[in-house]
Amino acid sequence: MTTITRERPEHQSRPDRRRRPDRRRPDRLDRLAAGRAPGSAAGRLIRAEARLMLRDPLTLTFVFAFPVVTMLIIGGSFGTTPEPAFDGINPAHWYVASYLTVIIGAVGLVMLPVHLASYRERGVLRRFAAAGFPRWSFAIAQLVIGLTVIAASAALLLAVAAPVYGVPPVTHWGPMLAGLAAGSVLFVSLGVLLGSLLPSARSAQATGLLLFFPSFLLGAGGPPPHVMGTALQHVASVLPLTLVTNSVRVPWLGLGSAAGTLAEVIVLAVAACALAARRAAL
Repeated sequence: MTTITRERPEHQSRPDRRRRPDRRRPDRLDRLAAGRAPGSAAGRLIRAEARLMLRDPLTLTFVFAFPVVTMLIIGGSFGTTPEPAFDGINPAHWYVASYLTVIIGAVGLVMLPVHLASYRERGVLRRFAAAGFPRWSFAIAQLVIGLTVIAASAALLLAVAAPVYGVPPVTHWGPMLAGLAAGSVLFVSLGVLLGSLLPSARSAQATGLLLFFPSFLLGAGGPPPHVMGTALQHVASVLPLTLVTNSVRVPWLGLGSAAGTLAEVIVLAVAACALAARRAAL
């Protein structure tokens, strides 16, 4: 028997099984870092972080709703007649001026630590570094996002307070704005620092709330210092949120000079910012 072997025509040859180049779409972080979107790497990271923050119910509730609701309740509890316990100021105006720093404390002690700790827990920061983002970009993004959230929430609080209690006129704009800016940088830096140290989102939330509520009650949103006991006054006087509140409220309401307190806040802000930038570097 003769075996007939037919040659396979060239056009019917076996397909080339060599590996083809991977044409899958690149990862989102890779696209952001590669510069395909307009703007700098930090700018693209800021926009991405802003979208994530706006979807976070903790941000929307604790940073935007909590200060407004508590300001309306506490501000109306003492009436609008000037009282000696409030340095002869309308109590409602006292709390309107104070509650801007409650927002600062909520952002720095609750919102940012939980956000950053959840990133560390899920390995997102390692992915940022592997995607090629500059080492400083993440720290800059958190600073910008924190300051933006504080400004937006403060605008909302003043817009709500204006028709209800009125917004007190600012006596000294320069020192008040300096205290507000330095205090915001201080607490945003503290938030980044806490988020870089705590191992999980739950631990960050527990620690942040434990730090926030004593600071809130003793340093900004609670009773005025004149009605506190001696021990509580000593504790309140060393709290960072108390320093920030005094650096904003005193020049706003014309209660005297807060130059020494403002200097302390600026020193703390510079130190906290340096530590946070070091810890948050990718």
